[in-house]
Amino acid sequence: MNVSSLLTDIQMVGLLKKGDERALTLIYQRHWQSLFRSSFNLLKDKAACEDIIQEIFIKIWDRRATLEIQVSLKAYLYAAMRYEVYRQIKIGNVREDIFDAIYERLHTPAAYGNLEHKELLQQINSIVDTLPDRCREVYKLSREEQLSHKEIAERLDISTKTVENQITKALNHLRTSLGSVLSLELVIYLLKK
Repeated sequence: MNVSSLLTDIQMVGLLKKGDERALTLIYQRHWQSLFRSSFNLLKDKAACEDIIQEIFIKIWDRRATLEIQVSLKAYLYAAMRYEVYRQIKIGNVREDIFDAIYERLHTPAAYGNLEHKELLQQINSIVDTLPDRCREVYKLSREEQLSHKEIAERLDISTKTVENQITKALNHLRTSLGSVLSLELVIYLLKK
C-alpha cells in the first residue's frame, strides 16, 4: 500500500502547509489526471493543459503557507483549473482552430438572434477594416474565401510564414477588440463541446 492512499487530502494539505514537498507530489499524483482530462475537454490542446496544471501546482506551492481551502481539495483544484483555463482564454492563449470555430459560430445566425447577430458581424467587420492592408487581405482570403495558408502565399507571392504571422496578428487584434463579447462566446462554445 502506498503512502498516498494512507493520507487524506486534508492531511496532505496540512503537510503541504508545513513545506513538505512530498505532500505536493502526492497531491499532484492523486489529482493531475482528472484535472488534465477536464481541461483537455475544454481546450483540446495537450500542451496548454499540461501548462495549466503545472501553473496550478506552482501557485499552490508558492502559496502553501497561507493556503486556506474551504471546500474539498478536489473542488479547490477544479476551481483553480477552471480559473486558469478562463485566464488562458482571456489572454488569447488558445489554439487558432478553436478561435476559428468560434468565428464560424459567430457567422451563423443560430448563435444569436438576428439583430444581435447582425450587430456582432458589423462589429467584427469594422474591426477587420481597421487592420493594415496586407493583414486585412490575408485575413479575408483565409476566412471569407477559405483559402489555405499555402494558397494565400501563392496568390499574394509571400511566404506561408508571413501568412501565418498576418493571420495571428489579425486574430490577436480581433481578440483584443472584441474583448468580453468574444470571451463570453468562447466560454459558452467550450462548455457546449
